[in-house]
Amino acid sequence: MTKAQEIAYDLREQIQSGRLSGGEALPSESKMMSQYGYSRETVRAGVRLLIEEGLVVTGQGQGKYVRQDYPPVVWNWTTLESRSRHATAVEGRTAGDQWASAIAENGNAPRQDITVSIVEPPRHVRECLELPDDGLAVARKRVRFIDNQPYALADSYFPQELVSGTPLMEPRDVSAPGGVLASVGLVQTKYKDEISVRMPTRQEAELLALPAATPVAEHTRTGYDADGRPLRCMVTILPGDRHKILYEVDTD
Repeated sequence: MTKAQEIAYDLREQIQSGRLSGGEALPSESKMMSQYGYSRETVRAGVRLLIEEGLVVTGQGQGKYVRQDYPPVVWNWTTLESRSRHATAVEGRTAGDQWASAIAENGNAPRQDITVSIVEPPRHVRECLELPDDGLAVARKRVRFIDNQPYALADSYFPQELVSGTPLMEPRDVSAPGGVLASVGLVQTKYKDEISVRMPTRQEAELLALPAATPVAEHTRTGYDADGRPLRCMVTILPGDRHKILYEVDTD
């Protein structure tokens, strides 16, 4: 091993064994120079290796900290948007939309920063919604927080002509028995899911305060009515260090 790799190996062992816990500051550069007997540049190179691995993050100033673990959230996408859950979306019985309700049921505090705008949707969303090249969509973009920590991004797109004048144009949590779309006569009877795993964009990393080397899952769910017409396309960005996706599949 190089000298920098030697330092990284020792610090990695301390992190993995729990001697250095999540959120704890690494020893100062001066202390590590004395401990390992190497130059400041070599110490920095060793710590940089752990930053690239995602085990160490940079705090305010020059501080370096062990990456903090997030309590994982388990999503059962099979039932999250089921009719039975939609039926309970009544004021006073849930915490808003279904995501917020599920988080509240687990004893955590959900919060969403919501913006609504009329946009030219991204290409893959346009294709999912079967919009023409100049077609517009209503975009409900949400940054989702759990206990004030950013956990996910969820952007829902709707063909503009379908939802203009409905509660979906309001920049706040909205809900209705059976779902907001169903309450205005747009009933989703089928979903198509697509999942890809990739590194985040710079904007996604900033919104979610992601440490280096954190992959995300991009979950795209398109909802269709009984005639096969697409009604909604939701794109959810789930950081890999704080989510687990669960599916239950009927073998029939």
